[in-house]
Amino acid sequence: MNKKLSRKELKDKYDIDMWSEDKIALFQTTLLKWYDQEKRDLPWRRTSDPYKIWISEIMLQQTRVDTVIAYYINFLETFPDINHLAEADDDILLKVWEGLGYYSRVRNMKEAAIQVVTHYNGIFPNSYEEIKKLKGIGPYTAGAVSSIAFQQAEPAVDGNLMRVLSRLFEIDVDIAKPASRKVFEAVMYHIIDQNRPGDFNQALMDLGATICTPKNYDPSISPVKEFNASYINETYLNYPIKSKKKKKKIVNYFAILIQNDKGEYLLEKRHEDRLLANMWTFPLIEEQVSSQDSGWKSFEDSDLYELNDVKQDLLIKYVKQKYGLNINLDKQSSGRISHVFTHLHWNIYAYRANARNSIEAIPSNCEWVNETKFDEYVFPVLQQKIWKSSQEITLL
Repeated sequence: MNKKLSRKELKDKYDIDMWSEDKIALFQTTLLKWYDQEKRDLPWRRTSDPYKIWISEIMLQQTRVDTVIAYYINFLETFPDINHLAEADDDILLKVWEGLGYYSRVRNMKEAAIQVVTHYNGIFPNSYEEIKKLKGIGPYTAGAVSSIAFQQAEPAVDGNLMRVLSRLFEIDVDIAKPASRKVFEAVMYHIIDQNRPGDFNQALMDLGATICTPKNYDPSISPVKEFNASYINETYLNYPIKSKKKKKKIVNYFAILIQNDKGEYLLEKRHEDRLLANMWTFPLIEEQVSSQDSGWKSFEDSDLYELNDVKQDLLIKYVKQKYGLNINLDKQSSGRISHVFTHLHWNIYAYRANARNSIEAIPSNCEWVNETKFDEYVFPVLQQKIWKSSQEITLL
């Protein structure tokens, strides 16, 4: 698809009625006037530095604005420029990101920083196509950085903006399908303000965040209601069109909080090719693990709050085999934690245990750690949830 479809192509292919040039100009003026008066005061809007804008855009993916602000400030204090990020120690990098989740984002950022240092002499590329070549940067981020930092008329199309445009133009395209982005980009190339493209993109973002929201939407208070076809035609409840997501796969895990005679806990560093790579957690044992050597079998029960003798023995045997530890394991769970990934839903049942003795050295990716030292280790949100839950009094 060409970046900018003609009015006729938009109409013939997608039944989208594009506005006249005069109407587009009036829309731009109206939207930007509202933005100038009502825009949110955010730290990344006080700079034109592409590095800082890029950091904010990556952080804002999958994360709320109010959560990002503190992380953004701390990140830039730790890694003030692209060179510092390219040279970052991985553990320090993950620690600064700790709690934001979706850790592949920050790993990709370091790789992208190395690309900039290696291929662009440490100067952030200033064109959409070059920015999009960087690791972890897709069309949305490339559009946001190129428009905000370099004033290039490139759209920044995400789910937020697709929702706004769906209602403005009554676009009958499923926004849940990846291919639909191109349709909205084509619309944006018609209406984006050539003189203030960055502000225009951010104005639509703010409109979607504050007024044109997914729920409790009231188009009558919108500054651009006169342009809103779904408001004029009273069809706004029909937009955006969005098919239901596939149900996330549910996986049950046992988190075993093993203490030795010094009161230290066993922590395991996750393998680099698994979820939560290179971060530390209590031993996590998947319910569906199967091993002929250990006799481990899948548990069929949906309620794993309390172990029977058979399940208790199987867990004890598995811990001995994998971690070289003989343990006393509580039958009663100290809590259940729910954690959602993009395509997975983990239910984690936490159990406390004491190590009686070690039949051999613990694995090289494991350490005994006193809880007072936990803040020196990179914990994913999941681990923080497990620890917090274990400290609470529960009535099970």
